[in-house]
Amino acid sequence: MAVAVHSIGLKGLEGYLVSVEVEKLDGVESMVIIGLPGAAVKESKERVLAALKGFDCDFSDQKVIVYLSPAEERKNGPLFDVAMAVSMLKQTGVLKVDIPKSTAFIGSLSLSGEIRSVKGMLPALLAAKKLGITRLFLPYDSCFPMESLPGVELIFVTHVKEVIDFLSGQPMLSLPPRKKPPFAETTCYIGRDFQHIIGHEKPKRALEVAAAGGHNVLMFGPPGCGKSLLAESFPSILPPLTLEEQLENISLYELADAPLVNYFQPPFRNPHHSASAVSIIGGGSNPKPGEVSLANHGVLFLDEMAEFTKKTLDMLRQPLETKKVTISRALGTVTYPANFLQLAAMNPCPCGYLGSATRYCTCTPKQVQAYQNRISGPIEDRMDIVLSLQPVNLHQGNQHAEQSEIIRRRVEVARKRQSERYGKLVLNATVPVEELMGKVLLTDQQRRFLQKRAMKQNWSNRISIKMIRLARTISDLRGERNLSDEALWEAITLRNRLTKEPLERKGMLNHGS
Repeated sequence: MAVAVHSIGLKGLEGYLVSVEVEKLDGVESMVIIGLPGAAVKESKERVLAALKGFDCDFSDQKVIVYLSPAEERKNGPLFDVAMAVSMLKQTGVLKVDIPKSTAFIGSLSLSGEIRSVKGMLPALLAAKKLGITRLFLPYDSCFPMESLPGVELIFVTHVKEVIDFLSGQPMLSLPPRKKPPFAETTCYIGRDFQHIIGHEKPKRALEVAAAGGHNVLMFGPPGCGKSLLAESFPSILPPLTLEEQLENISLYELADAPLVNYFQPPFRNPHHSASAVSIIGGGSNPKPGEVSLANHGVLFLDEMAEFTKKTLDMLRQPLETKKVTISRALGTVTYPANFLQLAAMNPCPCGYLGSATRYCTCTPKQVQAYQNRISGPIEDRMDIVLSLQPVNLHQGNQHAEQSEIIRRRVEVARKRQSERYGKLVLNATVPVEELMGKVLLTDQQRRFLQKRAMKQNWSNRISIKMIRLARTISDLRGERNLSDEALWEAITLRNRLTKEPLERKGMLNHGS
């Protein structure tokens, strides 16, 4: 009778329960693994057989079949080695105790029986809790960022013998002390401070609104006007990540084989414009997270946005709208979270000086139009704030500039108001439209004003909704219970058109426009 032992399989960040069954049959001595095993899983038979050599497991003159269920899911990585070994020990009678269905095993085996950590341990651990696992055996790793998980008993082991001893009721030897989990530290913010940026008071205010509500921003202006400086300073006004957000990001970086320097601070990803679409979105034969997922709960900054290929930019439509990215390949479909804030910067024309007060633009109208057309309408539609920047006078001083810490406190208060309004951790930019309109009530005068402005500017329905989202965030920063006329006007002034001058202060609400 086949013996089933559970392990955890991964499909992106999503985990599923894998049942490992072992059966011995008379025949030519061999070991076969079935259930859509990947290359690393097929090689498990050599590792497992070598690791069990010293445990009196007799497989001579027998055909051993290892079945990984569910059969329709492809199994990748050496995550199932320990579960296979335990199932084979049960089948041969070396391990006589019953193993509850709520117990699972993950880890890779060496030829000597040592249990080693593998890529994907953290997402497998988080998935185990969702799948109803109450006891999980996993490799001991002094750098593993989890030492306990409510509702799941974590048993760290270093050798197959320790697994047998624990299941047989024998005490385990104490393991070396573990390092302090990185997310337990109150890490200081690393990067630039808004206090050191001269001028640009309106862009600073716009970025504060963006940070408070999670709004996407596109900045355009001549070279050297401060677009990149503002973007690099932006993470300093974002609130720190929650424990759940940190764990999700650590899991994504682990799957992508990418280093995560600061667990506490929202990630800031700045890919070069020569980056391929696969590196931005994610993919490969065994799909890995791309830049949009590595920027999860943080910022994706596209400097010189118009220099990215049009295909790459258009592939951002889905993640910008749904906050997740789905990658489909012949071997299956994987979904990764991509809840990032889009920050982009570009020049208004190929030479960069269209509309500049300091240098003359040498581009023809056709060149300007072709350059700006690289940003498609659907992508520009998904930008909440569009800012026109100009160089500032470096001699004007910076005496009244606020520190990033002061701005961040206002952002945290505004986000708290949003959580209280919607009853969950969600921002104005991402809350579903029906929920937004149910909580944000516009007066008849505000509706008429917004409708006139939308017709004048040829706004889509998406942009009109974005104006309401922006205005609600501005009211949250101002501490207003209801959406005010001033907040709606400020939201509209934060959306300029490429190469066009900022809106003049006319047609205000109190002027009857």
